[in-house]
Amino acid sequence: MKTKVFKPGAYATILCALCTGGAFASTSTVSSFHYQDDPASHFAGQPVLETLPEMGTSAGSTLSVAQEIKMGDYYVRQMRAATPIIDDPLLVEYLNHLGQNLVSQAKSVRTPFHFYLVNNNELNAYAFFGGNVVLHTGLFAATEDESQLASVMAHEISHVTQRHLARAMEDQQKNSPLTWGGAFGAILLATASPQAGMAALTSTLAGSQQGMISFTQANEQEADRIGIQVLQRAGFNPQAMPLFLQKLADKSSFASKPPEMLLTHPLPESRLSDMRNRANQMPAVVRASSLDFMLAKVRVLTMYSEDQTVADEYINTLNAGQADEVLAALYGSAIQSYQAKKYDQADVAIRKLLSASPGNAWFLDIATDNDIARKKAGQAAQRLEKANAATKNNPVLILNLANAEIESGMYAKADPLLAAYTFAHPSEPNGWEMLRKVSALEGYRSKELAAWAESRALKGDLEQAIELLTQASGILPKGSLEQQKYLARIDQFRDLQRAFKNYK
Repeated sequence: MKTKVFKPGAYATILCALCTGGAFASTSTVSSFHYQDDPASHFAGQPVLETLPEMGTSAGSTLSVAQEIKMGDYYVRQMRAATPIIDDPLLVEYLNHLGQNLVSQAKSVRTPFHFYLVNNNELNAYAFFGGNVVLHTGLFAATEDESQLASVMAHEISHVTQRHLARAMEDQQKNSPLTWGGAFGAILLATASPQAGMAALTSTLAGSQQGMISFTQANEQEADRIGIQVLQRAGFNPQAMPLFLQKLADKSSFASKPPEMLLTHPLPESRLSDMRNRANQMPAVVRASSLDFMLAKVRVLTMYSEDQTVADEYINTLNAGQADEVLAALYGSAIQSYQAKKYDQADVAIRKLLSASPGNAWFLDIATDNDIARKKAGQAAQRLEKANAATKNNPVLILNLANAEIESGMYAKADPLLAAYTFAHPSEPNGWEMLRKVSALEGYRSKELAAWAESRALKGDLEQAIELLTQASGILPKGSLEQQKYLARIDQFRDLQRAFKNYK
C-alpha cells in the first residue's frame, strides 16, 4: 500500500546552527478519543539508562525532558502539514525496528524514539526534540549496506541521548525556550516558504547563530564517538561510520555544492580521522545486510524516486547476488511492472515471491495492490485474512486487509478492524484516513467527522479538529456515550492548544 506524500520542498540549511545536525521530526502522540493526550505518559515507567558518557547533560535547568517531548509533539504536527513525510507502513515499520534495535544499545535514553522518512533526494538526516529522528530517502540511494544506514541513525540517536539541542539552549541562556520555539516555527515556515521562513528566522535569533555553530562542531564529534559505540553494541560493522563519512567527503570534493548533510553536519578532517582511529580499535564485524534492508531500499528507489535509473542499477546488482538479493530484485521488478500497469506481468513475479515466502509482509503488500488494480480485492482479502491470523495482527497486514475489504465492499468487516487499529496506533495517519473513508461509505457521518478530526490534529490543525468533533457530537443523541467521548476529546484538544501556544 503506497501512501500519498507531498512533493519535496526546500529545507533550510540553517538547521546546523540550531539543531546540532538535528531537524524536527518529533513524536506524534495524538491519541484517539479513547486516550488522554499527554506525550510524556507514553514513556512513563520505562527505565532510564545509566548516566551520560563524556559531556553529560546539564540542560535540565533550561528545558526538562517532559518539555522536550511536548515541544516535539507540537512540531511534528506542523511538519506533517508542510513536509513530505512518507507514511508508508512497510518503510515506517522497518526504520523503527532498525532504530529501536540501536536505541536498545544506547545509554541515557530518556525519551521514546520515533523514526521518520522524508521524501527528499538530498542526502541528509536530522535529530529533533524528544527522541525523534528524520531520514531523507536520499540516504537509501547513498548507503551501500545496512551498517552504513545504521551508522547514520546511531549518530542521530546520540544527538538525542546527549540532549544537544537542550544544551545549546542552555548555552544561550539569554534566549528563553519561547524564543527557541519561535526559531523552530520559522524553520518550519521555511519548509513551505523559504523566503518568509528565513526572514522570520533572522528576526527571531537576532544574530546569535555564530556562537552556536562552534558548539555544533563539538556536538558532531560527540555524536560520532557515542554513535560508533552504539553501532558496535548493536552488532553492526563499526567501519561503516568512517566509510560513509568518507563517501560524503568524496561526494563533496567532486560537486559544486556539497551534500546537504555536510551543511548540517560539519565534517572537518579531524572528525573523519577520529572515526577511522576508533573503528580500527574495534573488533572487525562482518554483517550482511538483512533482506528487509534490501526490500526497503528497492521500495524507496522504485516507488519514491523520480530517477528510475538508480533503481534499475540496484536491481541489476541484486540479480547477480545471493538468494536473498535475487528475491529483493524480483520484488523490485514486481513493483515496476505494477507501476507500469502491467498487472499480469507483476502477478507472475508476485506468485514467485509468495511461493518463496508466503507470509512476507512486503510481498503481500504488493500482491494486494496488484489484486486491487485487477479488480480482485476479494481475493486479496482472503489471502490477507489467513496471513493476518498467522502473524497475530501485523500492522502492515491489517491496513492492507482493511484496504482490500473496503475495495471489495466489505465495509462491515473493515470498520471494526480500523477502529481497533486506530485505538492501538493513534499516531498513524493511514488508519484514520481509512476509517474516515469507510465511515463515509457506510453513512456514519459522526464517525467520519471524528476520524477526520484526528487526521487534522495530526497535522497541527487543532482548531479544525475541534470544529469537526463539535459537528460530530451534535449529530449524536444528547448524553450518549459516544457524544461524551467526543466532548472529552474536544477538551483534550483545547488543553493542547493552550500548551502549544508557548511554541508558536
